[in-house]
Amino acid sequence: IYLLICTHITIVCVTLYLHRGQAHRGIEFHPNVEKFMRFWLWLTTGMVTKQWVAIHRKHHQNSDKEGDPHSPHIEGIWAILFSGVYYYYLASKDKDMINKYGAGTPDDWIEQNVYSKFSILGVSLLLIINFLLFGWWGLWVWGVQMIWIPFWAAGVINGVGHFWGYRNGQTRENSRNILPWGIIIGGEELHNNHHTFATSAKLSNKWYEFDIGWLYIRVLESLGLATVKKVAPTPRFALAKPVAALIPNHPWVGKIFLPIA
Repeated sequence: IYLLICTHITIVCVTLYLHRGQAHRGIEFHPNVEKFMRFWLWLTTGMVTKQWVAIHRKHHQNSDKEGDPHSPHIEGIWAILFSGVYYYYLASKDKDMINKYGAGTPDDWIEQNVYSKFSILGVSLLLIINFLLFGWWGLWVWGVQMIWIPFWAAGVINGVGHFWGYRNGQTRENSRNILPWGIIIGGEELHNNHHTFATSAKLSNKWYEFDIGWLYIRVLESLGLATVKKVAPTPRFALAKPVAALIPNHPWVGKIFLPIA
């Protein structure tokens, strides 16, 4: 139960804070909620906000073409699925790219002096906590926590999410929706929906799709702890007209077209 709850909170923090909030500015959170999610990600993943955001933004800029930090169509599906975290690591070493694409992320004292400077300290502290709670079994629990995001996010979403699945939107890359029920990875399984409307805080489009991340956003919003900035537009159609209508001032209005003999 502890493991399932902790890994789910981590997934929620990744999709809500890092992805929808920081990378795409689709939502803003109350400062206390944001501080908690930053702390939780430092504790359970060691990921640096600026690095994650920069790598993801570059992925959108060069999706599935040269320059994409983690495309299965360039590196191979099995390489990204099982070694996606390695490609994330390589991209994180490009400081010029991080500074270029990571603009606007938190740069306060705790980010500079704790989260970014001592990223390994958080997961080390988590290891100690797990050992105190579960003894030697805590090492196994910690190991699962350490591979959870690298496998599901860096591997499955970045790999399978651009290789297998169905598409609702015709995008310029190969993004796919893996499942219509986005629960395991917080709604991120609806990856083609995301690439179709990248800045939308809501990832589900069809009636049968469920984005659990959006459910959490609505709960936070109802409590005054979040403000949705952008969602995918809803098409609006006028009622069908019973007869054809001429378009005023159109150059073809009044013209007679004769068949060519």
